[in-house]
Amino acid sequence: QVQLVESGGGLVQAGGSLRLSCAASGTIFSINAMGWYRQAPGKQRELVAAITVSRSTNYADSVKGRFTISRDNAKNTVYLQMNSLKPEDTAVYYCAADTGRSLRYPDYWGQGTQVTVSS
Repeated sequence: QVQLVESGGGLVQAGGSLRLSCAASGTIFSINAMGWYRQAPGKQRELVAAITVSRSTNYADSVKGRFTISRDNAKNTVYLQMNSLKPEDTAVYYCAADTGRSLRYPDYWGQGTQVTVSS
């Protein structure tokens, strides 16, 4: 089993920045892809960004150029640097991990951290 613990959410004004962290523990040798989903009220959960153990990345079109995902394999931690935040970025952000290269159907989920962007 793998446990994922997120941190770094909060309240920020539009145009500001936040950095989310997600630390993995447990059977971490099995993990390949890690990343972040988000879910806004009344909307479906969507993939924001993902990164493989070899640091191949992909992003949702809505965050390209503003968000950067990175990974420290030695610390089993993935980060999401969010810049130029917009009110529409407001959501609960969930860390996710998978034993494969894709995060389309993650094997593991964190508990979520709230990000609120005020206008």
